[in-house]
Amino acid sequence: MSNIVLGITGSIAAYKAADLTSRLVKEGHEVHCVMSRSATEFITPLTLQTLSRNPVLVSLQDEKDSWKPGHIALADNADLMLIAPATANILGLMANGLAPDPMTSIYLATKAPVLIAPAMNGKMWHHKATQRNVAQLKEDGCAFIGPEEEGMLACGYEGAGRLWAVESIIEEVKTLLA
Repeated sequence: MSNIVLGITGSIAAYKAADLTSRLVKEGHEVHCVMSRSATEFITPLTLQTLSRNPVLVSLQDEKDSWKPGHIALADNADLMLIAPATANILGLMANGLAPDPMTSIYLATKAPVLIAPAMNGKMWHHKATQRNVAQLKEDGCAFIGPEEEGMLACGYEGAGRLWAVESIIEEVKTLLA
């Protein structure tokens, strides 16, 4: 159906990327996972490679292997870039046009719509700097889904910051691709 670049960042919610990847593939989408280095502390590239049936890009150094797609090719071929979960760090990098890794490089190079699903501690989400970055990304044309305003967070706090349910993210993907 569609070519989706799925960015996964270093949030505890990164484990949900496996379910997200699997469901998108089952719906017929071509999924290319791109991970931040910190995301690999929560879920392995091998898991996502197996579920997506595509190589996983973690470092620009990964592109030295000829069988792996380059970040520009991924950007050019994307019908949608989905970042789930998105940390405060990735929001800051993207909002400021910084590209130290494959995910942010693809973001800067793609013409595809970008959907961002944040997941972080509620204090981080509500911080003025994070909200400034979100406002900038919205101004730049990015769409957001979440985070949830209520719920138990991995850090033990109750409140905003949880990644939206995988089913809700998939419904938003369908809407954006329609």
